[in-house]
Formats: sequence, C-alpha cells, structure tokens
Amino acid sequence: MLKVAIVGCGKIADSHASQIRRIKGCEIVGVCDREPLMARQIYERFPIKQYFGDLRELLSEARPDVVHVTTPPESHFDIAKFCIEQGCHVYVEKPFTVCEDEAQALIAMANERNLKITAGHDDQFGHAARRMRALVQGGFLGDGPVHMESVYCYELGGSSYSGALLGDKRHWVRRLPGKLLQNIISHGIARIAEHLTTDSPRIIAHGFISPFLKSTGESEIIDELRVIISEEERATAYFTFSSQMRPSLHQFCMFGTKNGLVLDHDQETLIKLRGTRLKSYAEHFISPAVLGRQQFSNILTNLRTFLRKDFHLKSGMKYLIEAFYRSIVEGTPVPIPYREILLTARIMDTIFAQLDQQVARGRADHGLQATLTR
Repeated sequence: MLKVAIVGCGKIADSHASQIRRIKGCEIVGVCDREPLMARQIYERFPIKQYFGDLRELLSEARPDVVHVTTPPESHFDIAKFCIEQGCHVYVEKPFTVCEDEAQALIAMANERNLKITAGHDDQFGHAARRMRALVQGGFLGDGPVHMESVYCYELGGSSYSGALLGDKRHWVRRLPGKLLQNIISHGIARIAEHLTTDSPRIIAHGFISPFLKSTGESEIIDELRVIISEEERATAYFTFSSQMRPSLHQFCMFGTKNGLVLDHDQETLIKLRGTRLKSYAEHFISPAVLGRQQFSNILTNLRTFLRKDFHLKSGMKYLIEAFYRSIVEGTPVPIPYREILLTARIMDTIFAQLDQQVARGRADHGLQATLTR
C-alpha cells in the first residue's frame, strides 16, 4: 500500500484528495497546512488518517512514501526539497517552481537519492490529449510538427480567486515573478514543450494589461500575453493567453507535413485535419460531412467514457497521479520526462524576463515623455 500525504489544504487539495481516492493501492495517511483548521477541514471530509500543522511532524509521524505539494508556488521549492531530503517521492502542483534553477535543483536531488518527482501538468493527460499523443507518436502528422498553436484563456471575474487577487495588493500571486501568468500559463506552455526538439528555442513575448483591467485601476497584473516560440529551421509555435478573448478557449493545434490535429480541452474533443484537399466542389460538401462525423464520434467516445464513470473534470489529474505512482512502484519512467519540466520552466523564465524589460522600457519612455512636456 502506497502511503500518500498532501501539504497545502486549499481548493486544489480537494481535487488531489478526490482523485487519489479513485486509485487502488494507496491511502492518504496525512494532510498538512500551516493553518491547522485548513488541514482539519479536509481531514474531516475525506478518508484521511491524520492532519498536521507542521511539515516535520507529518513526515515523522505519518511517514508517507509520496507527498503532494499543493501550496502557493513560492513555497514549492523549499517544501519539495525537504520532502526529498526525508526520502519521499514528490508530486508538485503547477507551476513546478518559480524559476528553472529551482527546477534543476529539485530534479538533481531526486535523481541523487533515486527518488521520483513530477509536475502537475495534468491537462496533458485528459482523454482527448492522450488520443492526440498516440496519433502523434504513430506518425499521423508526418515528420513531426511543423507548427503548433496553444491557446489558454482565463476569465477574470466570477471566482473568489480572481476577486481576492484583484482586491488585495499583497496577494501571494503578485509576489511571483510572472504574477498571474506564472500561476496559470504552465499548462499551455507545457503542451508546446512536449513536442520541441531543442532545449533552447527562440522566444519573443509581448504582454499588456487589458483595457478592462486598466479600467479597474490595475497597474501590475498583465492579463494578455502573446508568444512566438521557434526552433531554428524546425517547428514554430504560438502561445496565446487572454482574460478577455471570447470564447474562452483551451485549445492545442498541431500541423505536420501530412496532417493536422485540433484538441479542445473544454469539450474534450479531438479533430483530425486531412492534409490534402478534395477536388472541385467535393471539398465544400464532403469535408464538412467528415468533420461532422468526427464530432459525432467524439460525442460517442465521451458518452462511453461517462458510462464507465471516468468522465470527470479532473480525469487527467487521476491519470497523471496513477501513472506517477506506477512509476514509483514498478520502477518505470516518470509520466512527464524531466526534460519537458525543465524546458517549460526555461520558456517561462524567458517570457517573464522579456516582460520585465518591456515594463522597464515603458516606464523609461513615460518618464522621458513627462520630462519633455514640462
């Protein structure tokens, strides 16, 4: 029986506890939060053996094999490091760390101690995402991706999280190097990183505060981001993050030398795009019918999954956790290669560095303009 613990008992911890319950051969032996009441409330709602207000006590008394770190990102490194030092495997919620250097250090420590670690990029393991991966690995695109487009939207408003973020100038998200972006975009970036072949792609990033946020008096939170990622003479990718774009999409498109694929995470659908066109007017009639047939097939696939009781909001998280546990028990490779975790962190570091330079230039230009108008 694999013994599991959760550190950090906020909203996302509920999702972890729910999915861990679905997995055979494991049990939650303890939860921990520096605010004991938070640990107690999840302890009372789930089949958990103990709750703690101190990490050292959790590890010494509950003695877990695996620890899930579900605290705010700025604490991920220190908590994961301590757990590894105490001999635990670690599952770290996204974003894995606040910078690549920390990610490098954690992975090196885990390797030195023959332990395993993974990042909570669970969007890559939903049902449709796994079907997409199988097609790519089977050569459906042709000679790999030529171009990718990842869109990850987030609606500001209507949630307690965004309300707290916008209303509290000392909110923990504002202390992150990338602020709101850092806490959200790793899902969309990780999709691209999985299919890049170089470890040092060229990145051009542009971000800005939306007119909506500016109208509220916000001057720090960048909520619109556009990024170009390119490998020299190989694949290119676009990444879009938006709080204002409608519909609010979570999509990933891949285009190869033969065919293309479109994944819609919200609808849990996958569409195959044929790489050749039909002649004459057949393209206008047969091709839409083929796309309609694929959508109907997606409906049937989702319905069958639903009837198997495996069609739920966090099914990707369950798959990732289960695959991670299997890698521990059976000694198989981790579900997310460390190279992908590091590349995701490296791309994000570069994006935030460019945005910082952009903000600095903007302030300098504003200061110059103010001087010239005096």
